Amino acid sequence: MAEQTITAERESSLIEAVPKQLFINGEWVDAENQATFDVIDPSTGKVLCAVADASVDDGWSALKAAEAAQPGLAAMSPRERATILMRAFELMHERKDDLALLMTLEMGKPLTDSYAEVSYAAEFFRHFAEEATRISGSYQTAPAGNARFLVTKQPVGPSILITPWNFPLAMGTRKLGPAIAAGCTSVLKPAELTPLSMLALADILREAGLPAGAANILVTSTSGKVMEPLIRSGIARKLSFTGSTPVGRKLLEQASEHVLRTSMELGGNAGFVVFEDADLDAAVAGAMLAKMRNTGEACTAANRIFVHRSVMDDFASRLSAEMEKLPMGRGVEDGVRVGPMIDAKQLDKVDSLVTDALEGGAKALIGGKPADREGFFYPPTVLTDIPDNARMRQEEIFGPVAPLTPFDTEAEVIDLINATEYGLVNYIYTESLRRGIRVAEAVESGMVGLNQGAVSNPAAPFGGIKESGLGREGGDTGIEEFLETKYIGIAM
Repeated sequence: MAEQTITAERESSLIEAVPKQLFINGEWVDAENQATFDVIDPSTGKVLCAVADASVDDGWSALKAAEAAQPGLAAMSPRERATILMRAFELMHERKDDLALLMTLEMGKPLTDSYAEVSYAAEFFRHFAEEATRISGSYQTAPAGNARFLVTKQPVGPSILITPWNFPLAMGTRKLGPAIAAGCTSVLKPAELTPLSMLALADILREAGLPAGAANILVTSTSGKVMEPLIRSGIARKLSFTGSTPVGRKLLEQASEHVLRTSMELGGNAGFVVFEDADLDAAVAGAMLAKMRNTGEACTAANRIFVHRSVMDDFASRLSAEMEKLPMGRGVEDGVRVGPMIDAKQLDKVDSLVTDALEGGAKALIGGKPADREGFFYPPTVLTDIPDNARMRQEEIFGPVAPLTPFDTEAEVIDLINATEYGLVNYIYTESLRRGIRVAEAVESGMVGLNQGAVSNPAAPFGGIKESGLGREGGDTGIEEFLETKYIGIAM
């Protein structure tokens, strides 16, 4: 992590410098009705700044700009698109101090986590710069010999991209990278709670040489009102969304009107399994990563931690000791590892889930109630004796709370893991390779971490099954989500 001195003056000057308008057709413009809304620092509850609040008319302007720019971007050579993405990758690293601090101010995560996200986010641009030149097709002789089959890939077309607040930079590059690489223009709507990172990225893409209209950034406090008519219009041919499952269901219904291609990265309820033969040092370290990354505000966070009864006491003691060591505070402060929840609503949700479990008979080894300080802070919490009917058994916690549940047999824990409508990721700790593979194949999820507490990597396919989503992002499959396959039959 780069060193930078964070003063009130440094924070103020950065906020003042970041663009706060809408980015439409390569230009910064005010909202059509001059409306704005406030961006809040979750570590203090105070206003950072006001940004433009797009109207429905602004949404149409952005989508029409993307539609007009589509033929030009599609005609651009793969190498040219790759060069733009590589230049954006380089600019992100050159400006990592500003991008990391900006993310910490608007989202609250510790500065160390923000630096890690800047690197992770930039890597999507480099990865898809490389994928842009690998888009391939095929040529073959028909089985009867009387024709030739030419198969090629073409851009889907203008795309609507909707990103969440918890990873405000990486979720943008994870969608923009493959869209640009494939030759698809886009309208991207960042989360209302964290728009600044994406506005800063728009400036980077413009400087990197992305043509006007190829990526438009639409910030709004009325997402449903502004985005629904764009999705239903049929002008866009692709919808990529990361967010909650309930919202994803609504968007799928809207996308069905004109049969848009869809990618959905939705909710998660990850299981984390510690078998009796696990390396407990590694398992605790993995649980800390899977649970406390981003202060627990991640769809991949370990939501249900299952520990073999024979090692439960030892594991619970070790995990509690490690979580209790984590300093909590404003993300810009030295050494802080636990930041605030994103807003009062999320803080109340975490508190409600913990209170529900405690009232049902759960025990708090550490934590268990909100911090008594300004901002939206909830301290690291470890719970045991979770009742079967506790809400956190089925609902995403999205906070620094680790619920521990004992199990006795492999079959039992597989049933426990699969007893959810979600299927994004699960984690397994065991020293037995055979057991690891056996359980990894049996659990119902799109991803599995075997003896590792993090699975996200730009070069690997990210996504879930069941109600955790459709499609994949990243890897060599991510670009396919933005490509249509065309078959041309040639008579001989």
